[in-house]
Amino acid sequence: MTEDTLQKLKYPIGQFSCPNTISANHIEGWLSILEHFPNRLENLVKNLSDEQLNTPYRPEGWTIRQVVHHLADSHHHSYARFKWTLTEEKPVIKAYYEDRWANLFDYKTAPINMSLLHLKAVHVKLVYLLKGLNEEDLNKSFIHPETQNEVVLNYNIGMYAWHSNHHYAHIENLMKRNNWM
Repeated sequence: MTEDTLQKLKYPIGQFSCPNTISANHIEGWLSILEHFPNRLENLVKNLSDEQLNTPYRPEGWTIRQVVHHLADSHHHSYARFKWTLTEEKPVIKAYYEDRWANLFDYKTAPINMSLLHLKAVHVKLVYLLKGLNEEDLNKSFIHPETQNEVVLNYNIGMYAWHSNHHYAHIENLMKRNNWM
């Protein structure tokens, strides 16, 4: 497999590219993605067999099952990061080892329904919270401990909208390649 092919499998929609100036229209579009993502994901994966769920989306990549569990946990973390940032002055957030979490037994064996339900609940709460933020709130930031970068909340909304579509594309592209759709 060529490096170019592997990159397209890793980043089927490209890497996140944030506009220099984030407008109200950007926020509105990103919130729409976040609002509808759990149902879109459920509709994509609900009829997959265990064998299909245990198929990696790329060589040395996670299985569909691991991706679904990752999405629930990652977006749960994101919700907490928004709350910390709204209630603390530039908090240093807690990072976690996504790859290690993905290798735990629950990511490899648990029914995806538990994570689909969790994702729905987290997104309902997240979108409700984000829709109520004003410009001052959207410009608050947290510090990521691994990079020491300051992450502004309006940017983080776009990042998680991208993250949703990024992993959706991983699953959808695998399903298309394998004629599961």
